[in-house]
Amino acid sequence: MTDLTITRLLDAPRELVFRVWTDPDHLAQWWGPAGFTSKSCTVNLIEGGKWRTCISDGETELWASGVYHEIVPPERLVFSFAWEEPEGFRGHDTLVTVALSDLDGKTEMSFHQAIFETVAERDSHIEGWQSCFGRLAAHLTEHAADGSGR
Repeated sequence: MTDLTITRLLDAPRELVFRVWTDPDHLAQWWGPAGFTSKSCTVNLIEGGKWRTCISDGETELWASGVYHEIVPPERLVFSFAWEEPEGFRGHDTLVTVALSDLDGKTEMSFHQAIFETVAERDSHIEGWQSCFGRLAAHLTEHAADGSGR
């Protein structure tokens, strides 16, 4: 199988989880695995709108971008995802679907990414996304705890 599915239970309301997936100020705080920070994050949150981000570990910059295909607040987000190559062109495009289900004030997030060109390429994304979602959970805890949800 050349697709990836990760499911996480997040201790935050679904509306906040959707917001941190779609607001560039939030995305910049958690997007990327541990050890990386966001240097740039732009979002045009309309179907057909583009997103683009740059993460860095202090030595390497990694750019990724895509297009929003489906936006259903607060339950579903579908967008393309590709790493940008140093030569300026986009690498292999995958489709990401984020489905959010309300579970008594918590959120079950189902993340699906497909189709990878190889199993090895898919496997290389697992650790990165798991680390990224750890940062997402910490970010949500911080913002759910302050009561503002901002």
